Amino acid sequence: MNDDVTAETVETPGARGIGRRAMLCCAGAAAGAAALAGCAPGGGARKAEPAAKLRGKEIAKVADVPVGGGKIYPDTKLVVTQPVAGTFKAFSASCTHQGCLTDRVEDGRIECPCHGSRFKVADGTVAQGPAKRALLEYPVQVKGDGIVVV
Repeated sequence: MNDDVTAETVETPGARGIGRRAMLCCAGAAAGAAALAGCAPGGGARKAEPAAKLRGKEIAKVADVPVGGGKIYPDTKLVVTQPVAGTFKAFSASCTHQGCLTDRVEDGRIECPCHGSRFKVADGTVAQGPAKRALLEYPVQVKGDGIVVV
């Protein structure tokens, strides 16, 4: 095998010389495809398996979450919404664009202060970019006067 750094081929066992450019091109194409797959437009809410520290934990009080809106809980990095009376949803409060913490829920939208992304309180999907992916959704249920991650 030629140890010259400028060699155009790489010898691998069981294979004839594969062009270095071809290898780099294929690796770049695979990485690009993976990146694009993670940026599919819109898409439905992505269901998240709750972290062990959240499962069974009361994350909000029913009385604190307004109908048609929601409340952000920075300590757990969650936003809890009540799109219609008696229906509660919990989402990651981290924006899917660049990870900034959303800071308010207004007019049926969860809003990110960094670049203006907005997400729908009903399902966490993108209402306005630059974010392209929905917020992660956590399964919840009402227990007494609290909202608990299940």
